[in-house]
Amino acid sequence: MGRNRSQLLLGSVTLIAGIATVGSLWFSLGLELVPCDLCWYQRVLMYPLVIVLGVAAIESRPAVWRTAIPFSVFGGVIAAYHSVLQATSTTCSLNGPCTAVQWQAPVLGFTIPNLSLLAFGLITGALLACTKRVEGDSGSTDSTTTHVE
Repeated sequence: MGRNRSQLLLGSVTLIAGIATVGSLWFSLGLELVPCDLCWYQRVLMYPLVIVLGVAAIESRPAVWRTAIPFSVFGGVIAAYHSVLQATSTTCSLNGPCTAVQWQAPVLGFTIPNLSLLAFGLITGALLACTKRVEGDSGSTDSTTTHVE
């Protein structure tokens, strides 16, 4: 993957993780919505991605997917479960008001867990694109290396 392309891709996912992080803080501090346990687990998995992906973008390291994929996949699984739980039950089984808080985005109507799922999904998709680029680059030869027989 070219340096500029990898930096653009990693910068984009850093921006997504940053927006998700700021958004979660806005919900709890700005709107004073109390996060449930599932929200906290998603935060624990999203917040480090801002730093990890940001450093990788600056240093142009697409191989960061090896570090970041577990965070984004597990976060996505929790967000998917949370979205289903919020849509199908009347009480949250993990000691929190996740079904009581039915905030929806004004434009698309996404709930908070839906937004989290979208962010984790976009990050995971972009990181999977990085895996393809890294694997494609590993087969190339370095033009500065000379072959001695």
